[in-house]
Amino acid sequence: MTPIGQARTIVLASPDPLSGKSAVAIGLLDEMRQQFRRVSVFRPIVRSDGVRDHVLTMLLEQLGASQRYADAIGVTYDQMIADPVAAMTIIVEKANRLSEDCDALLVVGSDYTDVAGPMEFGFNAEVAANLGAPIILVVSARHRSPELVARAAESAMADARLHHASVLAVIANRACADQLADVRSALSRVGCPAYAIPEIPLLGARSVGQLAGAVSGRQVYGPPAALDREALEITIAAGRLDHDLLTLSDDALVVVSGDRPDTLLGVVLSQALSGPRIAGIVVTGSYTIPEPLLRLITAILDAAGAEIAVISAPDDISTAAQQLLAAPGNATSFSQRKVEAALEAFRTHVAGAELVRGTAASVPDIVTPRMFEQMLLSRARAARRHIVLPEGTEERILQAAAFLLERDICRITLLGPPDVIKAKAAEVGVDISGAQIIDPPSSDLLPRFAKEYAELRKHKKIPYDQALDHCTDVSYFGTMMVLDGLADGMVSGAAHTTAHTIRPALEVIKTTPDVSVVSSVFFMCLPDRVLVYGDCAVNPDPDPAQLADIAISSARTARQFGIEPRVAMLSYSTGESGSGADVEKVRQATELVRQRMPQLPVEGPIQYDAAVDPVVAQAKLAESPVAGQATVLIFPDLNTGNNTYKAVQRSAGALAIGPVLQGLRKPVNDLSRGALVSDIINTVAITAIQAAGERAEPTA
Repeated sequence: MTPIGQARTIVLASPDPLSGKSAVAIGLLDEMRQQFRRVSVFRPIVRSDGVRDHVLTMLLEQLGASQRYADAIGVTYDQMIADPVAAMTIIVEKANRLSEDCDALLVVGSDYTDVAGPMEFGFNAEVAANLGAPIILVVSARHRSPELVARAAESAMADARLHHASVLAVIANRACADQLADVRSALSRVGCPAYAIPEIPLLGARSVGQLAGAVSGRQVYGPPAALDREALEITIAAGRLDHDLLTLSDDALVVVSGDRPDTLLGVVLSQALSGPRIAGIVVTGSYTIPEPLLRLITAILDAAGAEIAVISAPDDISTAAQQLLAAPGNATSFSQRKVEAALEAFRTHVAGAELVRGTAASVPDIVTPRMFEQMLLSRARAARRHIVLPEGTEERILQAAAFLLERDICRITLLGPPDVIKAKAAEVGVDISGAQIIDPPSSDLLPRFAKEYAELRKHKKIPYDQALDHCTDVSYFGTMMVLDGLADGMVSGAAHTTAHTIRPALEVIKTTPDVSVVSSVFFMCLPDRVLVYGDCAVNPDPDPAQLADIAISSARTARQFGIEPRVAMLSYSTGESGSGADVEKVRQATELVRQRMPQLPVEGPIQYDAAVDPVVAQAKLAESPVAGQATVLIFPDLNTGNNTYKAVQRSAGALAIGPVLQGLRKPVNDLSRGALVSDIINTVAITAIQAAGERAEPTA
């Protein structure tokens, strides 16, 4: 199954704080822009205090005005901590909506801003798994030996696999320049492309303005822009003037005691001559620079064109020096100078073009439950179908309808008295103003539907009056809407029995020409894949021909939802190992499927473990194209199927989506009376997709 949306998506994540991931993001984004016309960025988690994310702001600046900040953020740390499941749902939904409008999407994982702990990388890996995107892993090589760098990468890759994510490449960042070759050599064992980028001091440098804030300083000379200049080191000028002048270096912030005007003037004069171009000067202590000296300093620096900042700090030189040295690094604030340095480092040490192109062939072969749900919503939105919901006064139906309408997933008609429906919606607190509301007993369509129904059921001698009575029922009215093309599909059952939902469809919509029975499947969403179970809800004891119909319908349904069908006809024995009436039924059904659909991979009879476990399959049916990798599992009877799906759902924690009815000429789907709002949303999305694909499916 391909990822949701059409964008090429890459997740950049790190298990380490201060890994320099944002610098790598600059280079990666630049390379993506070289290969794709429309590129977007996304941050799954941002700070909770409302402060704009510095990394995201910087990356958006690289994109120009093509993307809004609000569209590029997922949730806050507070939201993630309060409800990780809900937070992940929001993140995946927002990222997928963003990916639908671009050619490539760069997802930049969290930076341990509010919460630093071993679980944060796992959360980013889970984001990657649910987006169906590979991870480019950034590990810190700072203060680590090459062997420790490789171990850190291997540990993170194992953690990613635990969350069903895959690592496309590893970038060891901030390595010692003389260890680059050794780091690359150590990483050669990780099993994927690996690169090493040296430490670039400029990228972690603090600005003069930030350092001024650390000493509570105020600017007494220089343009405001001088505060943005990076200081690569702190130089304390507290000795003899000749010695202090020898210690000056480019991009240093020079700290001078206020009671040493000779040293201050000497440092200033060095800027008028051929001395190193310092980043700024901090004058410490309560001593105020005399006005004549300040005018002289101004004249010298102006004449030299030295646009540096002179800062006055209140504390003594010893205290100010301690404050400056303790000020945190600044890896998240990027001047244009830093951006250019990051780009140069990435281009020099990483095969960026090859790396980005490699994402095309690295889509993980994993489908998480959340991926599958998002796929349903995305495809339903693209289908733009019209679904009728007969149980318009039911609270869960109204909540689901509001969700679907808000996200423009499909058009909705609710059946029931308009005043009751609107009052109930107001009571629940949902907006259904975008839905059409029809009350069957008072609808102008009722006489037309009654006449049509009576004609369709004339072999049962149904008179018009009785047909009229039938069609006032919401299930019959909704079914007639689908039959006449006034709606593309119907979903019911939250407040009615399965029979009440299905009977009208069997009477007037009927089955497809090549299928004798209506059956059902459940999509069983396991942590890393989706299986199709049929029939677990409708047919108690199908005969061989009906079982073959169920298998063929289930294979079609699987393919319609992006699952390549490999059909296992389940029994208590595998191959020729068993006998008996139940085994023989499955054997006959398997042969019927092969006769009717020769190109469909099918195996039976086969036991469940041989169908899904490659190790067992190798021992029992080594040559089978289905054994060990079945995606569609057909149970011999309702008792077996219903119990199995519930056992897997409850014991393995699988998400069961269904039942999905199949075999009808037009889509009608039944809900459990215990259905959650999310179940209703998923079923409506499935119905819309079925409606969009009903003419595209090949016949047997």
